[in-house]
Amino acid sequence: MLQNQNQTLFLRNLLRTGKPIPWRLLHDWGCYACGECCKRYVVELKPWEWARIARTYGYSSSVVSSGGKIYLKRRPDGSCVFLYNMWGNKLCGLQEMKPQACKLWPFQVYESPVFGHPELSRYECSRGIFYIYVVPDCIGLIWGSPSKHLKEQILPEIVDIKLGLRVRQEHSTARLLVASHPRPPI
Repeated sequence: MLQNQNQTLFLRNLLRTGKPIPWRLLHDWGCYACGECCKRYVVELKPWEWARIARTYGYSSSVVSSGGKIYLKRRPDGSCVFLYNMWGNKLCGLQEMKPQACKLWPFQVYESPVFGHPELSRYECSRGIFYIYVVPDCIGLIWGSPSKHLKEQILPEIVDIKLGLRVRQEHSTARLLVASHPRPPI
C-alpha cells in the first residue's frame, strides 16, 4: 500500500513539471481521436516527409518554413490543415504519409534518458535499449503499472516506427471502424 502511495505522489510531482513522464508509470494508452495533439503541437517535418507531402498536396497549401525548418501548415484556429472532423472524430488526412512525429505521439523515444529517471524510462528489446517517455497532455493515457498490451504491442510498435522499420500503425493509432471507400482522385 505504501509503495502505491509513494508511486502516486511521485507521479503527481512529475506531472506538475509538465515534462514527459517515463513509460513505466503508464498502465496503458489508447487514441480517442480527439485531435488535441493536432491542435496544440506544431509538427516539424523530416526532408523526405516534406517532399512527399508537398509533392502530393502542393508546397504552399501544406507546409510552411521558419528558421530553416519545415512544418505542417496550421489553420487560423491553430489546428493542422490535415485535421478533419468525421462523425465526431478528429482524423488525420495524411494517413498514408503521416509524419513520424505524429505516429509516435504521445511517445518520445531516445537513446539516452534525456528527461531523467533512467530506471523508469529504460526499454530493452531485440532492437536495443531505448528510453521512452510520454507527453502527459494526452487524454488517452492511463497511469499505473504497465499492462501487457502496452509492453507487448504498443511499445514495440513505437520503437519500430522510431527506427523506420514500420510504416503502418496498428496499436499506436485510433481504432476506428471506417467503411472502406475508393480513394478520391487528388
